[in-house]
Amino acid sequence: MKARVHVMLKNGVLDPQGEAVRHALGSLGFDGVEGVRQGKIIELDLADGTSEATIGEMCEKLLANTVIESYSVEVL
Repeated sequence: MKARVHVMLKNGVLDPQGEAVRHALGSLGFDGVEGVRQGKIIELDLADGTSEATIGEMCEKLLANTVIESYSVEVL
């Protein structure tokens, strides 16, 4: 079983990496980019039968800093 966890900064939390990407795109001539939010994807290979609740617990305890980040889980 595979799962993909998408982790993003919550709205309202400053994203300096996203802002650096936005500036770099502007420097390269891509003027239409008004904002960039950067996140991360974590792919998990899990034992068959692992529940989404268990994956959620992994996210809450380690994979995402839930104070400033949100996450979504995609079971593949």
